[in-house]
Amino acid sequence: EVRLVESGGSYVQPGGSLRLSCETSGFTFTHYAMSWVRRAPGKGLQWVAGIGGGGGPQKYPDSVKGRFTISKDLAKNTLYLQLNSLKREDTAMYYCVKGRDYTDMYGFEGRERGQGTQVTVSS
Repeated sequence: EVRLVESGGSYVQPGGSLRLSCETSGFTFTHYAMSWVRRAPGKGLQWVAGIGGGGGPQKYPDSVKGRFTISKDLAKNTLYLQLNSLKREDTAMYYCVKGRDYTDMYGFEGRERGQGTQVTVSS
């Protein structure tokens, strides 16, 4: 059984930083690309980062490029998302998503994801 458990979300001021974690089990972590997506209040899911099965490449949309960093700890089967220079518009529930194969790092519809962790950016 695939399990994805996110943590690390919190309340933070604009300009602050957070590191989100996604502990995984039930599949061979190195064989699958992973991604992070988010859902802001009243909006649909938005892809924010993706990474290949072996830990590269890393891909981002322009809205977060240079501020967010996705990484994999292959020894711990854990996915991370480092969020820097946070803005109010980054407020959302963040989910990790398991890709369908080694390079599937952009999609989220019909893919397994965790329960989410809440990030709130406010002064």
